[in-house]
Amino acid sequence: MRILFIECAMGAAGDMLTAALLQLVPNQEEMIRKMNEIGLDGVHMHANPCEKCGIHGLHVDVHVHGQIEDEHMHNHDHHEHSHAHHHVHHTLSDVHRIIYRLNVSEQVKENAIEIYRLIAQAEAKAHNMPITNVHFHEVGTMDAIADVVNVCMLIEEIAPEQILCSPICTGSGTVKCAHGILPVPAPATAYLLEGIPNYSGVFRAELCTPTGAAILKWFANGFCERPVMKTKKIGYGMGTKDFEQANCVRIFLGTTEEDRDDIYELQCNLDDMSGEELGFAMERLLEEGARDVFFIPVTMKKSRPGVLLSAICDGTKKEKIADVIMKNTTTLGIREYHCARYVLTRAIQKEETEFGIIRKKRASGYGIIKEKYEYEDLARFAKEKGISLFELKKRLK
Repeated sequence: MRILFIECAMGAAGDMLTAALLQLVPNQEEMIRKMNEIGLDGVHMHANPCEKCGIHGLHVDVHVHGQIEDEHMHNHDHHEHSHAHHHVHHTLSDVHRIIYRLNVSEQVKENAIEIYRLIAQAEAKAHNMPITNVHFHEVGTMDAIADVVNVCMLIEEIAPEQILCSPICTGSGTVKCAHGILPVPAPATAYLLEGIPNYSGVFRAELCTPTGAAILKWFANGFCERPVMKTKKIGYGMGTKDFEQANCVRIFLGTTEEDRDDIYELQCNLDDMSGEELGFAMERLLEEGARDVFFIPVTMKKSRPGVLLSAICDGTKKEKIADVIMKNTTTLGIREYHCARYVLTRAIQKEETEFGIIRKKRASGYGIIKEKYEYEDLARFAKEKGISLFELKKRLK
């Protein structure tokens, strides 16, 4: 499986992600030319070699009518800035229109718009206002749009099957904006990182911007430590500031082998429990981390009907699962089977449809790909539209 792993030990910003991804494409110069011909008036991207703490990578600058904007200076407070310098503002609808006119693929447009929607939702929540009232100042908007679209173009070019990301370092301390002094992570960034592993680190600075957080939130299939993988290329995207630690985003491009893992199956026979008691035991086992629990009808001693309870779990959970079985069933003993299994690598993608965004489960490996829409999303839209699940699936084909 072709995989990208994004290491965010010094946070993430749109320009840093662009610079790191740019080093993973076959022809950097050709890619830079394409990114500068997308149709953003007055916007030009430059990539230059850069060194941080002895590590060599790239630093990306986006020029807007010859002016360079530092993402860390504007992204934490998109909707309001000094009108003396930036009197023109854009709404989310304006941003959508700008992106739709660009000379990029439909997939890049859709991804860029969804990333901007995440940013606007976070800004609206941070400032307790409707999303339609969120405004982006002109220069900051064009700079950030370039960063977002560039990342979307690069990911389309690299075409990974899965994107994983490390826990994100946000930095700490405070940052100045138009409203005053705000804590780090800035409120919009903090909302974007809800449900995502993140930590403050040791540096008192804003390391993760809303643009960086939104890009990772949209594209990452999971957040974890770097998996076992065969690395083919590594990209270093350098930030502007200097710290004792190299200020960079590091991205690994590589492959993983077809997956095999070890599991345990714990079994016991039961003939003296009611359906309610069995159902409760199943719920408790799933709550405690069993991967699967099922019952099989069996005939036991003295021709009594009963059930075979099987609980599937990994090795780190088997003692806990055995304890739950003992406490919640009438069994006097549990059988343990150690199994190796072949598995497909799984990921969840988001797909724009006529009904809205629907999650799609994707499993790949052994030369095959299997896809299936998430049931909860299908059921929600079917109820909202007043149609059957069958009709909804038919319209999605």
